[in-house]
Amino acid sequence: MEWLARQAVRAQQKPRDLPSPCISVCRMEIATGLCQGCLRTLDEITVWSRLDDEGKRAVWAHIEQRASRQAPGDAA
Repeated sequence: MEWLARQAVRAQQKPRDLPSPCISVCRMEIATGLCQGCLRTLDEITVWSRLDDEGKRAVWAHIEQRASRQAPGDAA
């Protein structure tokens, strides 16, 4: 998930109009409660469109942390 961590860093650097983390691999992992594609929780996915840039940046920061904790060989 190194690529997702790098994408998260780039997204957080944008001053506004942060992109959605969705990559259209929408499968929730029951054990973690995270989407296998974007590493967001259901709550984060649900509120995304209503978040301001600060809120979106916070979600991206969580994604960066989660992706960085993934082992290099782990799949999304």
